[in-house]
Amino acid sequence: MSALFQPFTLRDVTIPNRVWMPPMCQYSAAPEGPSTGAPNDWHFAHYAARAAGGTGLIIVEATAVSPEGRISPYDLGIWNDTQVEAFRRITRFLTSHGTVPAIQLAHAGRKASTERPWKGGAPVGPDAYGWQPLGPSPLPFAAGHPVPTELTVAEIREIVEQFTDAARRALDAGFEIAEIHGAHGYLINEFLSPHSNHRTDAYGGSYENRTRLALEVVDAVREVWPEDKPLFFRISATDWLEEDGWTADDTVRFAAQLKEHGVDLLDVSTGGNASGARIPVGPGYQVPFAARVKAETPLSVAAVGLITDAEQAEKILANDEADAVLLGRELLRNPSFARLAARELGAEVHVPDQYHRSV
Repeated sequence: MSALFQPFTLRDVTIPNRVWMPPMCQYSAAPEGPSTGAPNDWHFAHYAARAAGGTGLIIVEATAVSPEGRISPYDLGIWNDTQVEAFRRITRFLTSHGTVPAIQLAHAGRKASTERPWKGGAPVGPDAYGWQPLGPSPLPFAAGHPVPTELTVAEIREIVEQFTDAARRALDAGFEIAEIHGAHGYLINEFLSPHSNHRTDAYGGSYENRTRLALEVVDAVREVWPEDKPLFFRISATDWLEEDGWTADDTVRFAAQLKEHGVDLLDVSTGGNASGARIPVGPGYQVPFAARVKAETPLSVAAVGLITDAEQAEKILANDEADAVLLGRELLRNPSFARLAARELGAEVHVPDQYHRSV
């Protein structure tokens, strides 16, 4: 039987297959007004199409725990009840089609307050709905980016509480899985890496200090996230720097700790924290990092990174390199990837009644 279409159970949640959709920002929420940060018709249609296409798990894009935590003014947020109500429409539809709804809780840190990618992605100021970014240290992400305001210990504790509140709201909104965003150069990743964290207090310097915020967030979220529901953590397994960066060795060490703190699966990506890093992009280029975590720790893992066809995805799982695959660009191109992959591999997947003529 196809490995790609075997169910996967974490705690009391069973995901019907291993074709998963990773968080991919749509930059399509209102930047101001009562619906700021709330999902709208675009988001509903976007996620509903992938559920109708048979995707087993959909992780809703990076959703900010505070207004300042958005990557752009057009990002989703989950800091108020208006946003919660709007999310319920999406989670109800996904659940009705057998897709497990998940959400990525995020804070953009020093990479916040930027324009939408198709508008260039440059930093924006108050005249374009922008704000002053925050970070572990007063180090800009890249030339032309603002120097972030260095967070005080009191402000760090406030952000931990924001993740706690966001997790409570995510549960109320109908999500079955929460993922903490610790990758791609956003706030938690900034604290993890010595490239971006030059603090000299309890949140900087040593490995133990640099991982402190991440573990505090995990503990805070796990405390309010139900025992029967899984918790994921997304990580950049390497900064792709020759020195003074977060490394694959750090990731393996940290993965074991995350397991001890109640994380159920590591969503393994790479990069995003060093603007000048050279990344050898190619088919499945990030899979070896997931495979190493799976081989050397007790934590379940999901692999990402230019996984584009059924045979490739099947091989990753059959070789025990990961427990599931997350297909980003391919699901943007083809919302029905899971249904077509099932046909190719001789497996079965949920098909809406209205689409049975396509089987």
